[in-house]
Amino acid sequence: MRTNSLAVRLFLWATAWTVVILIITGIALSTLYRHAVERAFDRRLDVYLRTLVADVASPEDSGDKFPQSIGEPLFELPLSGWYWQVTRLDSKTPEVHSSRSLWDSNLPRLAADRSAAESEYRQGYARGPEDQDLRLVERSIDLGADGRYFVAVAGDASEIDEETHNFNRAIVITFTALTMALLLTTALQVRFGLAPLTRISESLAAIRSGRAERLEGEFPVEIAPLARETNALIEANREIVERARTHVGNLAHALKTPLSVIVNEAATQGSDSFAQKVLEQADIMRDQVARQLERARLAARSTRIGALVNVPPVVTALARSMEKLHREREIAIDVDVPEHAHFHGEQQDLEEMVGNLVDNGCKWARSRVAIEVLADQLAGEGEKAGVRIIVDDDGPGLSPSQREQVALRGQRLDETKPGSGLGLSIVVELARLYGGVLTLGTAPIGGLRAELALPGG
Repeated sequence: MRTNSLAVRLFLWATAWTVVILIITGIALSTLYRHAVERAFDRRLDVYLRTLVADVASPEDSGDKFPQSIGEPLFELPLSGWYWQVTRLDSKTPEVHSSRSLWDSNLPRLAADRSAAESEYRQGYARGPEDQDLRLVERSIDLGADGRYFVAVAGDASEIDEETHNFNRAIVITFTALTMALLLTTALQVRFGLAPLTRISESLAAIRSGRAERLEGEFPVEIAPLARETNALIEANREIVERARTHVGNLAHALKTPLSVIVNEAATQGSDSFAQKVLEQADIMRDQVARQLERARLAARSTRIGALVNVPPVVTALARSMEKLHREREIAIDVDVPEHAHFHGEQQDLEEMVGNLVDNGCKWARSRVAIEVLADQLAGEGEKAGVRIIVDDDGPGLSPSQREQVALRGQRLDETKPGSGLGLSIVVELARLYGGVLTLGTAPIGGLRAELALPGG
């Protein structure tokens, strides 16, 4: 498949959307999980905060109102990241009571929200002693005559980060495996889902090259109408060509009889000048009619999706036939053909072109004609396959001006040679209709070289 094929574009599109969706989903899950971890952490801090608030509000007159651990040994370890602090706000000098873990430090306070009540519960992140990230919860309580207090509890936020990091790592591993599975599934779906289109493309290429005549095989219900319509279009094209051939043949027969009558009637008048003029113009009409009918016939055949003709058997058979036809002159025909060389067109057109060239070579050769077939590429057609058929003779050859003249319809340089002078011009027009070309030059064996380049397969 080419990089700009539908399958590749679908796969890349599906891959891009899969990756984008999984990234968005991963970010959303990570965010939700972090919020869940924060809520669980805040509930844990809130338990400690409530314990401290209960201790502050208790009416005990003796003993230490502020236990150090409140159920958590980390509050006793210096700079452990777990701290609590109670500050009395209504005294001239704020009284601060804190956990042993704070050492000689104080907890920071969260930025106050002006719209919030003073006793409102607040939570957030702050930088603590030793530049630690802390998750902090705090609130103010007013005990009336017993004073106003500010209570804060902080925990090490690295636990939240660590939990989130572990979850993110699990998500990355899981989503990577999921992405690979989805991409593999998408690739298989695209490959097998578009396989019928690939088969249709290959079948159309085979039809175009002449290896097949219609789309064959079973197709899914979504593709079957396309295959049916394509086959119907190919069949309609064949019917149009056949009708055109029939019309051309009918027109040729319809014109042949009136022209023959005119010629016969004029010929009975002997040397009469008027009769001679009629004969002259009738010959011109006959030639023009033959030319135009031939062009119509060739044009109709060139629009048809042709077959792929194996060239060597055709060339070999024509060479043997020409040897028999010119047996009295003892013309030797050498044939050099590869095992496989193909012409993309109709066999009768190939026989007509090659037959004209070989017959012309035999007429002018002294003793030898050489035929060589080469399977290569057409000049200027890039990667398009082609076939070259070279016919050399050891006759007198032609000058450049004579080569241009003999390619014209009806032009003959020697009236003593049999023929109508239409052979090379027919080859030129047939080759042109197939996208090929006839080139005349000098043969290595001394005479004329006729090189015919045609589309191959």
